[in-house]
Amino acid sequence: MMPAARESLLDAAYTALARRPWSAVRMVDVAAAAGVSRQTLYNEFGSKDGLARALVRREADGYLAGVDRALTTHSDPRERLTATAEWTTSAARENALVRAMLTGCWSERLPSPALSAVSSTSAVPAQRRADGPLPSPGDFVSLVRDRAVTVLAGPGTPKSDTADLARSCELAVRLALSCVAAPPGEGGVTELVRSALQRHAG
Repeated sequence: MMPAARESLLDAAYTALARRPWSAVRMVDVAAAAGVSRQTLYNEFGSKDGLARALVRREADGYLAGVDRALTTHSDPRERLTATAEWTTSAARENALVRAMLTGCWSERLPSPALSAVSSTSAVPAQRRADGPLPSPGDFVSLVRDRAVTVLAGPGTPKSDTADLARSCELAVRLALSCVAAPPGEGGVTELVRSALQRHAG
């Protein structure tokens, strides 16, 4: 099956989830919305749980792709970390699955696949990946921190500087996550992260 068809099935599932709780989303409706047969949907994802895992995996990947973009937006490292924090809070605000993944708080409305890997019999590589472990909130902190360090450190950075940088990156990520859980007032995440990084560097 073409990756495009898989994407349109995931889009249809995401749209259905925006309108009703996951428990009320029916495979037959997802297939119809994507313009494929129900059999095609089952061939691709195996089950409704498989579809849920694939959807969560895709949203996790989309969030991390946004992190990669944010880390290359400015030349100033602090501004890059601030942009990453801003992206984290906006992605979580706009996407209930991203918010659930980052906070570990899965509402009744959402699918809540086990984060541990499930045994996969799928012949579809993308589904085998989705059946693998899904990132926990702690995993996201590490993933984003490590990506930030890689981009900001550059080759030949001394180990001691990298350790400091890793702490600054983790601080920015954790501040962003706290803003997801408890949205800040005026100035928002931008001011919080800027002032924290200022103090941290000083």
